Amino acid sequence: MSLLVVGSVAFDAVETPFGKRERMLGGSATHFGLSASFFTDVRVVGVVGGDFGAEEMAVFQERGINTGDLERIEEGKTFFWSGRYDFDLNTAHTLDTQLNVFADFKPKLSDESKSARMVFLGNIQPELQSEVREQVRGAELVALDTMNYWITTVPEQVEAAIRGVDVVIINDAEARMLSKEPNLIKAARTILSWGPRALVVKRGEYGAAMFTHDEINQRFRDFKRMTHFEEIPFERAAGA
Repeated sequence: MSLLVVGSVAFDAVETPFGKRERMLGGSATHFGLSASFFTDVRVVGVVGGDFGAEEMAVFQERGINTGDLERIEEGKTFFWSGRYDFDLNTAHTLDTQLNVFADFKPKLSDESKSARMVFLGNIQPELQSEVREQVRGAELVALDTMNYWITTVPEQVEAAIRGVDVVIINDAEARMLSKEPNLIKAARTILSWGPRALVVKRGEYGAAMFTHDEINQRFRDFKRMTHFEEIPFERAAGA
């Protein structure tokens, strides 16, 4: 079964309390594609600049990832992201985002890519995610990732892209930011109401939580059963 991964191939600069790297291979298509390559055949669609060398390309080739649709713009620079993690490593703080060749990126899908059964729309402009989704109408499952940069700058486009996919994968801070709900359960309910079948919330050292429509309803039913929710005198408690 083939998996199409469309997203960012980037250089990252990361600092933590335990160390710092000024330049390393990053990007959503890179991380997702490399992980998925241990389980299935992967095709990557993305764009890089002339500063993306043979050493970086070898990382994909060594895992057998098809890079035929990875566009290269010699005169440009590869997408760059810089961030900081605090001691608990749960939340990334963006320090700098340079779109570079990514700013004008228009995914070019080959016929093989368009026929993929499974698609992952990585962290790219949400408008482009929607455009790619239109080109893979026969896909059986389409998942989407995004980040705080797009949520804060073009939230309407993020919501529109989410309405066209089956699975959304974001972290807990992004879920709250996107839904404008501080409670994670309410945030999940809001995002699922836009159409996806499942929401996967990444929670750093605590793993991940997956929400579906049925699961949220069942959790609420269990909560009511265990706490006798219907019998709690809320008005009296509030006035106490």
